[in-house]
Order: sequence, then structure tokens, then C-alpha cells
Amino acid sequence: MTRFLIVDDHPLFREALQSVIGRDWPDAEIREADSIQAAEDLLGAGLSVDLALLDLSMPDVAGFDGLLRLRTAYPRLPIVVVSGLEDARIVREALSYGVAGFIPKSVRRDELGRAIGEVMMGSVYVPAGLEPAGEATDPSRADRIQKLKTLTPQQIRVLKMLRQGLLNKQIAFELNVGETTVKAHVSEILRKLGVYSRTQAVIEASKIDFDQVLADQEG
Repeated sequence: MTRFLIVDDHPLFREALQSVIGRDWPDAEIREADSIQAAEDLLGAGLSVDLALLDLSMPDVAGFDGLLRLRTAYPRLPIVVVSGLEDARIVREALSYGVAGFIPKSVRRDELGRAIGEVMMGSVYVPAGLEPAGEATDPSRADRIQKLKTLTPQQIRVLKMLRQGLLNKQIAFELNVGETTVKAHVSEILRKLGVYSRTQAVIEASKIDFDQVLADQEG
């Protein structure tokens, strides 16, 4: 069963998130916390969730303190920020702390569902217009090769299958692992390559002699 944790102090927005999640994941279990402390209490009691949806502006913390508390105590917890703050600098800082995405509260319900879906597939969601500024120049071939070489053998296999257009469940079947494991691999691939979607990862890999690099990496 897919489990979500909504961490937001506004009842109406928690209700809106519940509605979107219930529509797209009708069998999901949804837990709520109206403060960071309440979220910590749930997680500390052993609650395991597939995704936490976190508002930055919570009553018992300031700035990024709540996000940092959760990231420090539960480093493997997937977190997507859902915030009314829509500033590129805030987006960049949130992403630097390893969140799985940044969703403005102003997005329409359909876009909200699509964004959560992208994160659940392992992508890092950033809304159009708020993407962090890229490098001043296009990364060199050497830089791309170096990034690819940071991937583990299993991540390389996953990236190969992404290039083939396979979905997470298809990759899980081929590798005989769980979908959550595949999602974790995809997230790490995106982080290591410095991209925010599966498509961007495939494009980056295709800009060099991908197969030769992978052959060298696999020994």
C-alpha cells in the first residue's frame, strides 16, 4: 500500500491534497501532521511513508528549519515541498537539501496530481519558470563522462532501461527488484547527473558515446 504524509498546518489545503491523492491513488493511506513536531512523532513511532508533502511555513519552525529537521532525522524519507512561497532562490535552496520536488500551492489540481505522480516515479519536480539556473556553458564531454562514472552498476542498468523507455514496474520486473528500489535508483541517477527528469537523464547520456562509457564502467 502506498502511504503519504501531509505536513501542513492549513486544514483546507490538507483536505485539497487528500482529494488529489485520493483521486489518483484511491488505495493510498494518508496521514496528516499539522506541525513538524507532530510529523516527527508519527515518524518516530515507526510510520513508514512513500512520500511526505511538506509546507515550509509551519507554526513551530522558521525558514528551512522544519525541512532540515526531517532531513537530518530521516535522511531516507522522500520529501516534496508544497509551498505558497514561489521564489527561485527558495526553490534552489530547497533542492540543495535533497528534496524530491517543489510544488507551488498555486498550481491547479490536475498539475498538482501530475507533479506528485512525477515524484512518485522518481523524477524531481520543478515547475516551469522556477527551474534553477543552469551552468553558464554546456557541460563538456569529460564532465558528462565523469558524472556517468559515479553511477553504480545497478544504476547503470536502470539508466540503460530508461533509454529504452521502460517504466519503473517494467524495470523492476527485469531486475527482479521492487518498484520502490527502482524509484530510489532513478532519484540517485538524476541527482548524480544533475538533472530533474528521466527525459533529461536520457538526453545527457545520449550526448556522448554512452555505450562505450558503460562498457568501461562495467569492466
